[in-house]
Amino acid sequence: MADRAGAPARAWQRMLSGRRLDLLDPSPLDIEISDIAHGLARVARWNGQTAGDHAFSVAQHSLLVEEIFRLQTPDSTTEQRLAALLHDAAEYVIGDMISPFKSAVGGDYKAVETRLQRAIHMRFALPPEMSETLRRAIKRADQVAAYFEATVLAGFSVAEATQYFGRPRGISRDKVDLEPKPIKSVEVAFLQRYQALVIGR
Repeated sequence: MADRAGAPARAWQRMLSGRRLDLLDPSPLDIEISDIAHGLARVARWNGQTAGDHAFSVAQHSLLVEEIFRLQTPDSTTEQRLAALLHDAAEYVIGDMISPFKSAVGGDYKAVETRLQRAIHMRFALPPEMSETLRRAIKRADQVAAYFEATVLAGFSVAEATQYFGRPRGISRDKVDLEPKPIKSVEVAFLQRYQALVIGR
């Protein structure tokens, strides 16, 4: 596919940090935590179909998942907690596509997402591929977060949320903060949590 004047179609995005990230062949050298925090704080979960004065962003969801992950696996390392915080980091580039649409789009989307996530892990000195044990533990935390978000913010009934995400075990609603926050405060909170984890490594 060509752009104007027969030039190859652009496959990169300019970031506010000045980095130019190739979406098809992402380099870890072009990934900055400031760009990730900025982007994720502006991407809405649930396609924006949530209650509250602000969107519930992917950055806020990421903080929630990392918090739940810590509660579920108190003996986890700071490296594992960082992986939990960054579990959706690729969405700073490709957005948060809801699961039904991901299924409809198929493999190409997943391949792009996987390449970006691997580059992000390499940039922050994490293993390019998570162990299956860690992947499942983060997925459990992600599903607990999704259940609470669905029932509190996105209009799901308990029965619907249970069908799609399962019922949370060992974590009650009062343990997590689901109040949608302003973009800038979430961006700052994400960066602060990242810094705390990096210092603790």
